[in-house]
Amino acid sequence: MDRLNPMDAQFVDAEDQDTQASFAIASIAVFEGPVPSYDEFLHAVQGRLARVPLYRRKLRTVPLHLGPPVWVDAPDFDLRYHVRQTAVPAPGGDVQLSNLMARVMGQRLDRDYPLWEYWLVEGLSGGRWALISKVHHCMVDGISGTDLYRVIFDSSPEPAPPMVEHRVVPPEPSALRLAVDASLDMLMRPVREALALTGVLSRPSEAARQVSDGWRALARLAGSAWPASGSSLSGPIGRPRRYTWARTSLDDVKTIKNELGGTVNDVVLAAISNGFRALLLSRGEQPGPHMIPSLIPVSVRAPGEESIYENRVSVIVANLPVHLSDPVAQLATVRGELSELKDSKEAAIGEALVGLGRFTPYPLASLAVRLVYRLPQREIVTVTTNVPGPRQPLYGLGRRLLEIIPYVPIASTLRTGVSIFSYCDQVTFGITGDYATTPDLEVLARGIEEGVAGLLEAARPVRHAHPARSGPGGRRGRAGGDGRAEGDGRAGGDGRARGEGPGKTVRRAVGAPVPPGKPEVSP
Repeated sequence: MDRLNPMDAQFVDAEDQDTQASFAIASIAVFEGPVPSYDEFLHAVQGRLARVPLYRRKLRTVPLHLGPPVWVDAPDFDLRYHVRQTAVPAPGGDVQLSNLMARVMGQRLDRDYPLWEYWLVEGLSGGRWALISKVHHCMVDGISGTDLYRVIFDSSPEPAPPMVEHRVVPPEPSALRLAVDASLDMLMRPVREALALTGVLSRPSEAARQVSDGWRALARLAGSAWPASGSSLSGPIGRPRRYTWARTSLDDVKTIKNELGGTVNDVVLAAISNGFRALLLSRGEQPGPHMIPSLIPVSVRAPGEESIYENRVSVIVANLPVHLSDPVAQLATVRGELSELKDSKEAAIGEALVGLGRFTPYPLASLAVRLVYRLPQREIVTVTTNVPGPRQPLYGLGRRLLEIIPYVPIASTLRTGVSIFSYCDQVTFGITGDYATTPDLEVLARGIEEGVAGLLEAARPVRHAHPARSGPGGRRGRAGGDGRAEGDGRAGGDGRARGEGPGKTVRRAVGAPVPPGKPEVSP
């Protein structure tokens, strides 16, 4: 029995309070054929479950909210409930796949069961098949969610042998035991606080530096709390979702950053800014300088902690420069904004505020989260997450994984969200929208691609102006040689397009969304 950490518990409390939100993160993994049978795929997942114990645990709430929810072993775990099979209608293209994804993600995960689902999707054109992975955000963040791919899939076409395990399921704890354990934990909290304070006082210079950084970050964070300028991008949302995506080449993104400066994260945020500008203009609204403040998750994981399946993130808030029409000016503004945020250590204060939850009695922390979600919110308009994915190809049942397309949840008054994921030589932007208020989500996707294309066009004259600048062996050097997406913001998808050469930004997704409904389930 393991308690949720404060941030994980916040996702549960927020979902309880926001009846229109589903706090599940997800992705679509598209594979080459042939399509495996349901039993074949089920057997493959069964052989990997020992690597992810959390997949066989369910969430239990503590009576009277005396403590955070806990993970307990599910005594009646049934893999067939979690591994589901469906098919998209003909012609089996991106339009049909995006419609299916929107329907799957419009449904909440049932807390009577472990909080995850796999959907084996047949019927894709070209003999391909897909896997939709859906996991509650209280289990993983973007980085640890990506690590699950390395656990479930293989790094070579030869599948790893299944793991043999001898699992003993302990009896499920009673409500009384949960309440008693939570009460004892609250009684020990003052002791933990005293020990933590002793540790801080033993390092006075470090403590002083942390306090100074904290005040600077708090001042910057307070400045970002002003309400955004009103627009159609913020307001009440419903339960159904729309979904689409855009693709571009990782080489193109890195060419832009190498020639125009910045990081991969700067480039993709500039492209997203162009997408939101296009969306506003298409709706007859004039983009303003403080119209799209974006919440940007930032990983605070230490190296080697990728396989710890819990949330270890902080957040920053950055204004996307939608008021600028020039893509180079957009990139320069994003670079300046993120550089200022980094210098102000806003992410550090976010991490510190999350850390306070470890010393705050859970009933008070839970009440605070629920109260926050009851208040009107105009300080944040969207969420943009960026997670670096594998640079080497992965395989599922011997089939090559072609692309990974990410999904980020939306809640409160955020009507859109964008997640960025890199895999091999491709970057994919997964775009989530509220069903009722974002019928034009395709405009945002096309605007993102046009933003990348505009930056690439601007970078080419720069490249030709100084051709002598190159890396070892005469080839142009690349910052971040491992190809992983770098930057301040991190969080969750990806893809590998066919037929794209260097210098091309290709769009191959989305279409008219379908009315809300429940997808077919064949457990």
